[in-house]
Amino acid sequence: MTSPTLSSTSPRPEIVVEDDRTGMSPESLERAVLDHLRFTRSKVLETATSLDVYFALAYTVRDRLMERWMATKRAYQDQNPKRVYYLSAEFLMGRFMHSNLLNLGLYDFAAEQLRRYDLELSEVLEHETDPGLGNGGLGRLAACFLDSMATLGLPGYGYGIRYEFGIFRQELSDGCQVEQPDAWLRHGNPWEIRRPEHSVEVRFGGRVEQTHADDGNLRWQWVDGQRIVGVPYDYPVAGYGTPHVNTLRLWRARASEDFDLAVFNDGDYRRAVEQKALSESISKVLYPKDESPAGKELRLKQQYFFVACSIHDILRRYFHGHPRLDALAGKVAIQLNDTHPAIAVAEMMRVLLDDHHLEWEEAWSITQGTLAYTNHTLLPEALERWPVDLFARLLPRHLQIIFEINHRFLRQVHVFAPGDDARKRRMSLIEEGPTQQIRMAHLAVVGCHSVNGVAELHSELVKRDVLRDFAEMFPERFNNKTNGVTPRRWLMQCNPRLSALIDERIGRAWVTDLSQLSRLRPLAEDPSFCEAVMQVKRANKRVVADTVRRRFGLHVDPDRMLFDVQVKRIHEYKRQLMNCLHLVAQYRRLKFAHPDDDVFVPRFVVFGGKAAPGYAQAKKQIKLINDVATIINQDPQCQGKLAALFWPNYNVSQAEHLIPATDLSEQISMAGKEASGTGNMKFQMNGALTIGTLDGANIEIREEVGADNFFLFGLHADAVRGQKAAGYDPNRFIDETEELRAAVELIEEGFFSPEHRDLHREVVDYLRLRDPYLICADYADYARAQREVDDAYRDASRWGRMVVHNIASSGKFSSDRTIAQYARDIWDVTPVPVESLVEPMPPRREGS
Repeated sequence: MTSPTLSSTSPRPEIVVEDDRTGMSPESLERAVLDHLRFTRSKVLETATSLDVYFALAYTVRDRLMERWMATKRAYQDQNPKRVYYLSAEFLMGRFMHSNLLNLGLYDFAAEQLRRYDLELSEVLEHETDPGLGNGGLGRLAACFLDSMATLGLPGYGYGIRYEFGIFRQELSDGCQVEQPDAWLRHGNPWEIRRPEHSVEVRFGGRVEQTHADDGNLRWQWVDGQRIVGVPYDYPVAGYGTPHVNTLRLWRARASEDFDLAVFNDGDYRRAVEQKALSESISKVLYPKDESPAGKELRLKQQYFFVACSIHDILRRYFHGHPRLDALAGKVAIQLNDTHPAIAVAEMMRVLLDDHHLEWEEAWSITQGTLAYTNHTLLPEALERWPVDLFARLLPRHLQIIFEINHRFLRQVHVFAPGDDARKRRMSLIEEGPTQQIRMAHLAVVGCHSVNGVAELHSELVKRDVLRDFAEMFPERFNNKTNGVTPRRWLMQCNPRLSALIDERIGRAWVTDLSQLSRLRPLAEDPSFCEAVMQVKRANKRVVADTVRRRFGLHVDPDRMLFDVQVKRIHEYKRQLMNCLHLVAQYRRLKFAHPDDDVFVPRFVVFGGKAAPGYAQAKKQIKLINDVATIINQDPQCQGKLAALFWPNYNVSQAEHLIPATDLSEQISMAGKEASGTGNMKFQMNGALTIGTLDGANIEIREEVGADNFFLFGLHADAVRGQKAAGYDPNRFIDETEELRAAVELIEEGFFSPEHRDLHREVVDYLRLRDPYLICADYADYARAQREVDDAYRDASRWGRMVVHNIASSGKFSSDRTIAQYARDIWDVTPVPVESLVEPMPPRREGS
């Protein structure tokens, strides 16, 4: 679709030219936008489209970030503080423009100026594509952490991969997930700066040679093999209300030689560029399918590629001010975000041993003192393992180092528990079996000085179950850092109506000190304030209802319907299927049991999330959800009472749209499986009530809001273990729960797939024969909790009080608090003052 051009009939205000290119006066800012239209986009007002305006505005904002960015770098260089480097395979940043405008205090100016040219800022912002740099909570957490580091003034850097394509763009075809390329860079990206002068060469394959150094000591040299160049792209990460602008550095893979000229001249054009294409595939796609050997190889290459580039870059920066390595652990803190960057343990040792010729003990002390590891999962299959033969082929020197680490470590285990061979097998970095595999989580635990979980229950289960032997041997390494989210994006930016209301009552200090929201608690007993909060919620629901009508042709009543939302990665343990079964039960009640039930609480049930391309069971459940939604939405008996939608291609921007409008947040994973969750925090912060299990951060949310303001159901983690140990039979629970049995039978008989009645037979068999995440065992209690939801929602004053209590109790779940704890307990870093040459414009409240 062609973007509309700027209106040539709009009044053109007189422009005052200033010498200061990055001035913050309205005249300087307007001049800058017009200049970028002319000199960057080669357009004039009469021919500029709203896409051109987006880029001109983006470059104008970036120019103003540059002053702060350079001042921040100068401060770090001059003051030489200890720095934090956050290594993550994902950074789910969301759109940059909106947050940068807010952080610089320019949102209102941009909106006002664009209206003078008959343009709405909201329409211009829609031209920005969500960066395809992450998939789920892991990447969004990393983005929140970068925001908090900058806002707190901590010298922090992010390192990852500049994926050319995101994991995929999700489309629905006849209710089935279809993966399409996520070409997020198709229009370019104004927020990145290419830094080819800091490119890094990375090696794969080859062999290891043993040599004698001049001092007579043995040395190992990694030679030959394939060489790939990592080219860095820098993104500014601005703090809020501060001159600090930190750096996210992402690596793009490039062939060391673009093509073989001799082969090209011989006419074999395909082979001439083949190596270039293979090399650059490393940064092509986020999380390529790894069911095949080629997919596994590419995933391992991705992980080593960005880790090797990052460690090289970290040491390059360190050596600017330090001639020796003995101070490294006192000047560098590297945080490994899950096991994807765990190869950093072996890479750091390789660099220190082979490139800098340290003795093993000194290199190991520096490595452990520098690295820390965050565990994000309780699922054994998510704790990465790599075949030894794959390592031998791609990373032969690292394999040697890992075997040596393991040899020395198992000696420690022997001293700790003499004669306990079973413990040695459990703790070994190498898993024996038909295929020897390297346990990357074990490598991370052994090679790091800190291992943290991300919620209180998760951290306890890591110590008790997942890494029990290690916690017994190294209890001092294990700690908890409950996750948080940035209130700048997840309240101030995405919910300006609620933010403005909070500002009116308690001021704006909450934006950088979320604990201030506790001052709202007494207002839960103020009917006028509760009603004002609910008016904000209804206004947000009307916006979503309008989007649903325009995009999906579905009419929902925002003033009567409860908006019931479950949006997250599609996975069996998150139990979207249980929510779907309850939706079927509600439909059956309306259709067959109580069609004239006037006390039925109308609901709009929303699902969203992506299933991994090779995850067959998750894809079957997406199909079922869509088939159920289709029947419900076409049934006249449900009009105004029940509607359902699977929102395709759920991403950060859609979350910002949907979360403020949500009444009920579904956090229903089986207890003991969700590490933390951060969606639960975002929903709570925006006044949604939670129905959930005692899992992940739900436990702490419930502690904060109080049991009366949380809809709890389900088995707790120990009861789950007991149920499985006793020999779980899902059919017993299906037979005992009439509502569940009727819902399963309705699906089983093909009611929601009339043309293919056996279409969902495999999902039914999954429930009857396996049900590994105890949906059937928990369903009756889930249905009871949903009835409590109905009762509470019918009582508008009670619901309003509960909403205010949830908002007022969300202060703990700021990523500022989480990062402050990391900085104090793990990294030992402190804020660095930055004197900017540019005075920040006072932040203003955007219009509601």
